[in-house]
Amino acid sequence: MKFQIIDGGVTSPEGFVSSGISCGLKGENLKDLALIKSTKLCNSAGVYTKNKVKGAPLLVTKKHLKNKSAQAIIANSGNANTCTGEEGIKNAEQMCEYAAKELGIESDNVLVASTGIIGFKLNIGAIKNAVPELVKRLDKQGYNDASKAIMTTDTVQKTMALKLEISGKTATIGIMAKGSGMIHPNMGTMLSFITTDINISSELLEKALKESVRISYNRVSVDGDTSTNDMVLILANGLAGNPVIEEENDDYKVFLEALKKLNIKIAKMIAKDGEGATKLIECRVLNVPDEKEAEILGKSVICSSLVKTAFFGCNANWGRILDAVGYSGVDFDINKLQVSMESSKGNVLVFKDGEPVSFSNDKATDILSEDEVSIILNFNSGSCSVCCWGCDLTYDYIKINGSYMS
Repeated sequence: MKFQIIDGGVTSPEGFVSSGISCGLKGENLKDLALIKSTKLCNSAGVYTKNKVKGAPLLVTKKHLKNKSAQAIIANSGNANTCTGEEGIKNAEQMCEYAAKELGIESDNVLVASTGIIGFKLNIGAIKNAVPELVKRLDKQGYNDASKAIMTTDTVQKTMALKLEISGKTATIGIMAKGSGMIHPNMGTMLSFITTDINISSELLEKALKESVRISYNRVSVDGDTSTNDMVLILANGLAGNPVIEEENDDYKVFLEALKKLNIKIAKMIAKDGEGATKLIECRVLNVPDEKEAEILGKSVICSSLVKTAFFGCNANWGRILDAVGYSGVDFDINKLQVSMESSKGNVLVFKDGEPVSFSNDKATDILSEDEVSIILNFNSGSCSVCCWGCDLTYDYIKINGSYMS
């Protein structure tokens, strides 16, 4: 399967435009309102946070997606519109109505998302006043401004696109996402908006989205907190002209692999951009009897504050890794476990056959000094393997969140 990652984002597929402007929610000249629009109604799907406390925009979006179709997404940053009562629901609905009126479409075909501070009433007047300009600025190059407009504590934009071939037709998938703090596997954890011109049924679109989320965003953790607002949404307008994908055939498999590839790349970007983080930590769990157990083991390691702080200090304290594996709840034979650490500077084996392995601390420190490092856990007990992603825990994480009103 040949996939080509290209510069771009949600406007890269045929028929999509987007924009991003400042409406004043985050202060003057800071982009905080984004819009994505397709030229035609799309088959659509969503995956949502499992947090029992859910933002008003998420509830409205779920309602609008009951018919599995949509044509636009409006999103703001700076205010989560969460825990704001009936007024919050009304404001989320009004965001859809304002966008729909300017776009000339039905409000039920607009999805809505918000991210930012929890527990404050949304300045809906500022959004209403800004929507005409937001629609006026819709453009094929608008993905850049749109991706900026959904950022909160993110330090980098998360936007990308991928080209693939489906039944002889060139198709594209575009994506923009935000996520830096309040990140923990359980879906939500972040906002991700995906567009594609592939022609696919709504049922298989939803199935592919859920499967790709399962092995990407749901295997990321920054700080162990699952957010209230976050979701992944996908819109498919069919303009690539491929025969509609209505069964799990070769075309479906190609689309699914492409979606997995794109979402994994974005998931890793989110982990690496964790609040205050200096490095991406990948935990590769190898040769376990069951995939779900392998995922539990990996998550246990990347969620460990002691592991995260050790890696911040470039300290190969592998005892913390074994500790996290041990309390995961998964049964395993420690005498078969092999533990090593790796980066672009090399690999160091630290534990094998139930015993420590002699290694150079200086070499280990050098390996862990890179901004992308791996923990490799080989359980030598099965055929299932998974990857999970996290980041180190730094002084700056405390500084950021000690002053972030939530």
